[in-house]
Amino acid sequence: MSPERLARAYLVRVAEPPAPALAVFVAEVGPVDAADAVRKGACPQRVAEETAARRELDLVRDDFAAAGRLGARLVIPEDDEWPAWPLLSLQLAHSRGIASAAPPLGLWARGESRLDEAAEAAVAIVGARAASGYGENVAGEFAYGLAARGHPVISGAAYGIDGAAHRGALAADGVTVAVLGCGLDAGYPAGHVVLLNKIAGQGGLVISEYPPGTPPARHRFLVRNRLIAALSEGTVVVEAGRRSGARNTATSAGVLGKVVMAVPGPVTSAVSVGCHDLIRDSAATLVGSIEDVVDVVGRLSAQATDRVKPRARATDGLGADALRVHESLERRRGKSAEQIATESGVPVSRVRAVLPALELEGFAEHGEGGWQLSKPRGRKRTEAGHGQPKGEGGAPDDKRRRGDA
Repeated sequence: MSPERLARAYLVRVAEPPAPALAVFVAEVGPVDAADAVRKGACPQRVAEETAARRELDLVRDDFAAAGRLGARLVIPEDDEWPAWPLLSLQLAHSRGIASAAPPLGLWARGESRLDEAAEAAVAIVGARAASGYGENVAGEFAYGLAARGHPVISGAAYGIDGAAHRGALAADGVTVAVLGCGLDAGYPAGHVVLLNKIAGQGGLVISEYPPGTPPARHRFLVRNRLIAALSEGTVVVEAGRRSGARNTATSAGVLGKVVMAVPGPVTSAVSVGCHDLIRDSAATLVGSIEDVVDVVGRLSAQATDRVKPRARATDGLGADALRVHESLERRRGKSAEQIATESGVPVSRVRAVLPALELEGFAEHGEGGWQLSKPRGRKRTEAGHGQPKGEGGAPDDKRRRGDA
């Protein structure tokens, strides 16, 4: 097992997410050195504060044993299946000073699907636990239609709207991802244990940034909502109260620059008040059918395509620091972040932040010898560190309807 995986397993245990200071520290020095510094208490003050209560809890071996019994694994940023592109939205929001948007240090995952593929062109469907029959029916129909068109459906495995969304996607033999606010072995919610097993066993994923044994807690469900928002192209709120977890997910999606959609309901329904507020305040686009949702997600792809205009030089969209780092790279020889910082004059902490963005854009790659220019190939021509995730366009109308969600 790699040192990076062991280090991240330790770090996700000793800090309560989102742990913004630790996320910055890991990005600056790498997970192995960060874990060593945390163990010794030789880390920046804010990192020490985030890890003080648990830094002596080195349960890495126990966590992997528990995960093995579940058939789960730890997916980390160093893995090929890490969903780097959608999670870049968290990194960018965090860099703007939004502490609650700190990216996860790793994600425990149960299921055979690759996490990056399960997040590709995904749509989140969220809503009230105490949902109405109308709400559950709409959530199930939307999820079925989206999954049938190849859009993975992401939700939080709660009762009500979340459960209906997961069941709708499964009924279409599609991919659905359940994001938990507790450890994968918590058996929560108890009434959805069978559903979670079905998701993991039928091509979907059950994921959490909390290690095995972590109990459910209200604050953890609010923290996990940023992952639901980040991993999807857009979020559909089917039913929600004025103050609710679904509203919190919608707010997170808006902060991350993701599209927010809301389903209208009866004006007399308390569980539709949150949806109506979102629509009235122009914080969400009204959607009344599967076709509406696919159309909105499709327009995102079209807008992204419109922004991809041919430039005189492929690097014209790079910021000043990114351009200096890029110009320090070579095609045939890899360099460390420290070497690049020395040659470019860009601080090493900034170099470590810019290089992954350049890799996502197709301008750089990391090999055994270090960082170097990527081999010539088609690139995503959005500005490094400032682009929007790409999504899939809408598919032809699918008139099939599923049974009860």
